[in-house]
Amino acid sequence: MHRAYKFRLYPTSVQQIALAKSFGCCRWYWNYSLNLCGETYKLSGKSLSRGAIQGLLPNLKKEYEWLSEAYSQCLQYVALNLSTAYKNFFEKRAGFPQFKSKHGRQSISYPSNVKLDDDYIKLPGKVGKIYCKQERKFDGQIKTVTISQNPDGKYFASVLVDDGKETPLASSSGKVIGIDLGLTHFCITSDGSKFNNPRHTQKHALNLKKKQQSLARKQKGSNTRNKAKKLVAKIHSKVRKVREDFLHKLSRKIVNENQVIAVENLNVSLGKVYGRHSLPRTFRKGMVRNHNLAEAISDCGWGQFCTMLKYKSEWDGKTYIEVDRFFASSRTCNVCLSKEVDSLALDIRCWICKKCKTHHDRDINAAINIRNEALRILSLGTSDTANGGNVSQPGKTSVLLDAVPREVGNPIPL
Repeated sequence: MHRAYKFRLYPTSVQQIALAKSFGCCRWYWNYSLNLCGETYKLSGKSLSRGAIQGLLPNLKKEYEWLSEAYSQCLQYVALNLSTAYKNFFEKRAGFPQFKSKHGRQSISYPSNVKLDDDYIKLPGKVGKIYCKQERKFDGQIKTVTISQNPDGKYFASVLVDDGKETPLASSSGKVIGIDLGLTHFCITSDGSKFNNPRHTQKHALNLKKKQQSLARKQKGSNTRNKAKKLVAKIHSKVRKVREDFLHKLSRKIVNENQVIAVENLNVSLGKVYGRHSLPRTFRKGMVRNHNLAEAISDCGWGQFCTMLKYKSEWDGKTYIEVDRFFASSRTCNVCLSKEVDSLALDIRCWICKKCKTHHDRDINAAINIRNEALRILSLGTSDTANGGNVSQPGKTSVLLDAVPREVGNPIPL
């Protein structure tokens, strides 16, 4: 099994300069290759393969000597990442690859020749040994190490390790729980438990407002503006950390106590975030198009929570199931299975079934229905729900579902 361990790095001023040069070289090579792929497709209708992109490096290093500042395998890994990004796009797992900016998070990956020596991590090339704060020890073979710098100026190393263990087979024998996600209560389970929404952004809103106002008054391009920018980034980093801490603890608690975990496949957002600004509302998709609830939905981190439930369930040999988002979980009576209620506004938290006269808590009823639907899926041995068809377009199959990127053997002349 592959596991990732993240450690804080404390590079010296000389090492920070070396890392900044590596970040810049890899970022430039990514943007250059992405632009070349686009131009090639416009001219020939074909895209560049990973080998063709890597084949550009020798000539580029002769033309741009500063590319040698970065470790050679880091640049080669950029071609692999770009190829993977295109593959994820064609397989509808991600959006189209975007150009990288020097503002925001920076990262480079070392596929080999990285060693952990006590409290230091030894990187190949001109960086050398960096002091690394290791809170946890691990056993296994290091596969890849990704060095990143957050907008608040902190450095981290994400170490991907192969521990040599096999992934346990998923078992469905045990306690089954259904989870309904909400805003007032972050998580409602089928056994009646409700976990309040911490509203992390709201707790730091006043401090963030003051720091952003101070940033707006600074002159562009000045050192004081750069310092104020870092203070704003630190608040965003704080919010992200407390959110991740809450999601990790809650997801671990749910996985430890249950064998089968069922959640709703919510279409939260497909909007790409660029720096501190997201796409305009007219270009957003999913639930965040509701401008009244967009901030609250984004602050919850539903997608990240479901991702944590999924991989932690796989680690422990448990079953994770997603129920179709079009399944009428809220307005279906879990007792008599009737859908007497045509629609439920968000302000209606309780309702009475017209057929069996059962009084329902909206969220608990939805969680129970999600659990029952998961049990039905397990019993039938299929992932199809009552609605059937494709989630985005019920009853239709996209013609691009099996599309793959076309490759060309030789790149176009530079």
